[in-house]
Amino acid sequence: MSSIIVRGLDEAVKQQLAAQAKDHGRSMEAEVREILTKAARRPHFGMALLSAAQDAGGVDDLPIPVRNDVARAVEFE
Repeated sequence: MSSIIVRGLDEAVKQQLAAQAKDHGRSMEAEVREILTKAARRPHFGMALLSAAQDAGGVDDLPIPVRNDVARAVEFE
C-alpha cells in the first residue's frame, strides 16, 4: 500500500477531519483514506450521463428544435 504526505494542511481542516474520524469511530488516517478513496472512485458526472445516453440508444437521432423566439431583457419598474 502506498503512502502520501500532505503538507501545509490548515489546522481547522485537520481538526474537522479528527472530529469526523471520531464520529465514524476510526483513526484520522483511516478517515482520510476513506475520503480519498471515495473521491478518486466517484464517477465523472458528464461521463455518467454520456454512458446512460449511449445505453439508452444514443442521442445522435434526437431532433433539435428550432428556436424562433427572440431574447429580451427584463424590464424593472
